[in-house]
Amino acid sequence: MSKINKNVVMLGLVSYFTDFASAMITPILPIFVVTVLHEGMDKLGLIVAVATFISYGLRVVSGYIADRFGLVKPLVVGGYVLSAISKPLFGFAHDYISVGLLRSAERFGKGVRAAPKDLLISHYTHKDNSGKTFGFHKTLDLAGELSGALFLFLMLYWFGQSESVIRNVFFATFIPGAIGVFIVLFVVKDIDKSQETKQNLSLKLTQNDKRTISQLLFYFLFAMFALDSAYFAMQAKSIGISTLIIPLLFIVSTTAQSFTSYYFGLLSDKIGVKKVMGFSYVSGVLAQFFLYLQTPIFTWIAYGFLGLFTVISLNANRALIAKNADNRGVVFGIFYACVALFGAVGAYVFGLVWQHYGMSLALTLSFASTIIITLLFFVRGNFR
Repeated sequence: MSKINKNVVMLGLVSYFTDFASAMITPILPIFVVTVLHEGMDKLGLIVAVATFISYGLRVVSGYIADRFGLVKPLVVGGYVLSAISKPLFGFAHDYISVGLLRSAERFGKGVRAAPKDLLISHYTHKDNSGKTFGFHKTLDLAGELSGALFLFLMLYWFGQSESVIRNVFFATFIPGAIGVFIVLFVVKDIDKSQETKQNLSLKLTQNDKRTISQLLFYFLFAMFALDSAYFAMQAKSIGISTLIIPLLFIVSTTAQSFTSYYFGLLSDKIGVKKVMGFSYVSGVLAQFFLYLQTPIFTWIAYGFLGLFTVISLNANRALIAKNADNRGVVFGIFYACVALFGAVGAYVFGLVWQHYGMSLALTLSFASTIIITLLFFVRGNFR
């Protein structure tokens, strides 16, 4: 803990409050779209696909700008401001188009800040401790998600699950969002441009950059075929789990992430990325398997494995880039852009399958595909 830079800690607090606000929305937004606004699963799939593409696709642009011009903190601040403003506006949404636009704006903010934020963390991190540092940062991120989901559960428990309550929860996200903006604006320090920009003026991808990107292919494929958390929420609702309880499912996922993020960050430094990634893929497959069983008790277990896959794979990939890439901002951006493309395609396709052919087929396709990708990873994956 003593070796983690203060600036990383402050960025962790920014993430805490921002993800507190996000977790007040994420568990119930799919239900709000489908059951309150009476839109179909195909419309939900479209919302998830567009938001995913914007959130991740924009990161290659922001990563390029951060590397090329040394414009790091302004992008981070702007991204957090946009997300903080857009979240409360969900309270005014009345159809899937307005939800989609607001979700896209909120994800636009995340896309603007994500790659520069990773670059900022990398700047204040020794390469030998990159897994540890990203694991620590993600732990504070997850603590915010846990707190926000718990707050959401208490609001639904005390005040009910009516449309007006849900809208008021959306409005309340302004408070934690504003706190996060204050910290990043007035407390977080920018990079030392005299060092960072000189290192990154040449943006031609090096052999190290290309090798690092090629090692991420299995993750891109997995991101396409693994079901988004929005589908996890709708599966829970479809098998009889009430809206009140769904935030608790997200708490299960977030708790699993919180207790493992820092530890597996350390492991990626000690035993290598491939072993840690392999464990994350097995966890992802188990998440799809238990969801496929369509039984409430197994859905709870599925959320636990979803949490393991999410945090372990993300931290391992970020550590891999931080250790091996030369143009880290650009490679972080490419990483997120590919997740955008593959994830958006998968989200849209699974929404169509779910709407027109049923939940069972969507769950089956996801489970079978992730098994195949995981087996290929163990046979063909070649990590440094």
